Amino acid sequence: MAEGQRPPEVDRVAASRRAVAARRARAALKRDVAMRVISPQELLRRALADPESAAGAMRVTDFLTAIPAIGEGKRDRILAQLAISPVKRLGGLGARQRRALAGFLDERWPEPGPRSGRSRLVVLAGPTAVGKGTVAAEIKANYPDIHLSVSATTRPPRPGEVDGEHYYFVDDAEFDRLIATDALLEHATVHNKYRYGTPREPIDRVLGEGGTALLEIDLQGARQVRRAEPSATLVFLLPPSWDELVHRLIGRGTEDAEERARRLRTARAELAAQHEFDYRVVNEDVATAARDVVAAAAR
Repeated sequence: MAEGQRPPEVDRVAASRRAVAARRARAALKRDVAMRVISPQELLRRALADPESAAGAMRVTDFLTAIPAIGEGKRDRILAQLAISPVKRLGGLGARQRRALAGFLDERWPEPGPRSGRSRLVVLAGPTAVGKGTVAAEIKANYPDIHLSVSATTRPPRPGEVDGEHYYFVDDAEFDRLIATDALLEHATVHNKYRYGTPREPIDRVLGEGGTALLEIDLQGARQVRRAEPSATLVFLLPPSWDELVHRLIGRGTEDAEERARRLRTARAELAAQHEFDYRVVNEDVATAARDVVAAAAR
């Protein structure tokens, strides 16, 4: 190309589109950290594994302010403390800077690990619309050695749901009776609307026979099970990204706009609790997620 000659229009358009796509990818990653879909350590690992990726191209300033509770003032103090230039990108950090940033993250936001002495009672929980029911159904269909608990609920059946197979659909009076007779391992009110609970007798029978019992429940129920059975294995199901979680909730079409907004607010709080669990599994592909949950149960 001769000196001073402008690049062809098609090249400029393509370059502009690539730049826009790169900015969107970085923005999506920042949302994932802010919403706690991924940990700061996970984003840093992605950046270091591929410096040319969206994670690698992210400026360290943007990375830090994406972390909840870090504003610009705190960000600047952290960078000064770690001796990292604010113009640095994550993929361009030197070896010393990588160690310093990773150590800072691990000290303040340690990633959880599995506890010892866990039992064959497995709890699968996660935010709304993440696909817990779909993954549990995949396990039920392909891993017959694992008993999937059927919950009782006061909410009405959704299209295609069968009483006794997907849930035990009961009224409030019957649910009150189950609580009064201590027939539920856990129970909770979800989204300030309907009650859910896990019948205790089938779980006790499976565990007594040496089998594995899987509970697909919400966060409140998971915490109750942990208090009642501290040895339970806790697995948290994550979406591939925050944007995908929103897409799944909208695409499901089972809630109105007000209900969707309420569920997304709940999802943000639920995602913040993932550190309470032994394992985290990403539900990007249902079969893979089911296999990973089963593998966690066997460890």
